[in-house]
Amino acid sequence: MTDSMQTTLTAPGGVDMALVVGASDEILHVLEESFDARLTVRGDRIVIEGNAVEVQQLTALFADLFKTVEEGQAPDTDSVRRSVELLRQAEFAPTALRDDVLLTYRGRAIRPKTAGQKHYVDAIRDNTVTFAIGPAGTGKTYLAMAMAVAALKRKEVGRIVLSRPIVEAGENLGFLPGTLFEKVDPYIRPLYDALYSMFDQERANALIENGTIEIAPLAFMRGRTLNDAFIILDEAQNTTPEQMKMALTRLGFGSKIVVTGDISQIDLPRGESGLVQVRSVLEGIDDIAFCDLSGKDVVRHSLVATIVAAYERAAGKAR
Repeated sequence: MTDSMQTTLTAPGGVDMALVVGASDEILHVLEESFDARLTVRGDRIVIEGNAVEVQQLTALFADLFKTVEEGQAPDTDSVRRSVELLRQAEFAPTALRDDVLLTYRGRAIRPKTAGQKHYVDAIRDNTVTFAIGPAGTGKTYLAMAMAVAALKRKEVGRIVLSRPIVEAGENLGFLPGTLFEKVDPYIRPLYDALYSMFDQERANALIENGTIEIAPLAFMRGRTLNDAFIILDEAQNTTPEQMKMALTRLGFGSKIVVTGDISQIDLPRGESGLVQVRSVLEGIDDIAFCDLSGKDVVRHSLVATIVAAYERAAGKAR
């Protein structure tokens, strides 16, 4: 083995090595599959032998695993694979994700979990307008919501505005039963679900009632200027170019807007998607960022990432 080196790591006192290496050594096996280096675990010690770069990377990974266990959490194979991917990109240290806590709710920290998600939240911090484009499960809406709630709690904005376009599925809203709110509620219910995962429902409802948080169909935004607001336009692949322009021009002083969507899930009955068109119009303009998330950024059940990847391959063959 050329340029071989060896180092020995000792787990801090109180760290359960069974959690570090995983059940049946599954975490250790992931690392052995990902690197050419040799790993030997003896008690609370880990001996790493390999080329200098891999030894340094594995040293950083184990240091992060030790820290995770010290904080009372149990690492899993998915999080370890994401950390390996992070190191492969040579952009972030493994701690970059764990240390970037967006919001804490009921003792649970909300943070980016992949390099793509880290780029996304950094783009929201650094830009007034951010577009997040990618498949289901990549955290587009969830992370934007966390950033919005955190900004509201820090008093960086005075309100949150959450919106979605309504695309009728073969039925005209006017013929659906109920009040206007009852008719549109199914379309915007996912925004409530995301909000309730970060706020006590009673507190969230109080903020909705006093107008601090507004959840409404995109059509309700027309003719308004939204100052001092964190605006999220979700499911934007279902906007027309005219609706996209209308939404973006609602932006007022002291506001941010995050636009999310999946261009593989366009439900428009006809015409061009505003999310598809907007890139050619706005890309390259200062203070506007485009973030492309992929199957590598899916953080739901591991099978979701496999399903997304399969559809991406099928789409590539069809082109």
